[in-house]
Amino acid sequence: MAAKKKESKTRRIIMSALRYLVASVTVAILYYMLFALFFSTEEEKRLQKENRLFSNMYEGMKAKEDLISDVVDGLIEKDNAIYEELFDTAPPSVEEIGDVRSQTVRDEANLSERYFVRSASAQSDSLMRLAGTIESNFEEVFRILQERADSIPPLSLPLKNMSYVQVGASVGMRHSPMYDLQIQHNGLDLIAPQGDKVYAVAAGRVSQVVRSRRGMGNEVEIDHGNGYVTRYSLLGDILVTQGKTVKGGQEIGTVGISTLVSAPHLHFEVWYNWELKDPVDYFFASVSPEEYSRIRYMAAKTSQSMD
Repeated sequence: MAAKKKESKTRRIIMSALRYLVASVTVAILYYMLFALFFSTEEEKRLQKENRLFSNMYEGMKAKEDLISDVVDGLIEKDNAIYEELFDTAPPSVEEIGDVRSQTVRDEANLSERYFVRSASAQSDSLMRLAGTIESNFEEVFRILQERADSIPPLSLPLKNMSYVQVGASVGMRHSPMYDLQIQHNGLDLIAPQGDKVYAVAAGRVSQVVRSRRGMGNEVEIDHGNGYVTRYSLLGDILVTQGKTVKGGQEIGTVGISTLVSAPHLHFEVWYNWELKDPVDYFFASVSPEEYSRIRYMAAKTSQSMD
């Protein structure tokens, strides 16, 4: 009997100890949860602040991306319609020279906001470094040109506010719509409405003026005195006379048309020491790097000339 009472007492002590232990652990957990709910460590506060910042940045970047994508889609559709109307053929794709939208396919459901922001930041830093390199290269080019002022090439545009969608075939073998075969094309076609003003790309002397309704139509040739000669063909009105000097950016005529071309445009040529050059090579100083890359792409990919 005494043994049973002793065993029962021991069991009560063990059960009481267990209940005390469980109660203590429960209370500790409750205290921790309450503390974590109302108090945060410095690291947690920093992470929470960082997450809020990333969340705000993501929403702003996403909205800008959607807006730019809509604008670009509209411009591409408009440019394609203009190209098809002028050339009666499907326009070349400009996707190879870059797109405003990201080229990396992102599954937003599986990527955290922090990863997206850090990835965008890394790409931005890379582009900034590349832009810095390009800028330093341009500075070096202009420094060399200033040291050799007697050989500065004509670097401005013959048409004001010119866009890459106006660029047609450049120098090389191109399909001629008049002869229906591949022939050498000695200039750059710049699409523009009849009557648009044409400007001298640099100062010089008008070395030749041709007035004709055949072939390349009315032409003006300017000798820039440093080995460079530029030629402007298919003009409408001619506003300069042979032997006179002109300033860079001076109006020399208007865009016209002849009996052998399919649509009004300016045929523009650049010669250096009587060697034919690609006029596109001289546009880089007058447009943005992005616009210049588009101009080069259009000039290279357009397989049919307009004259």
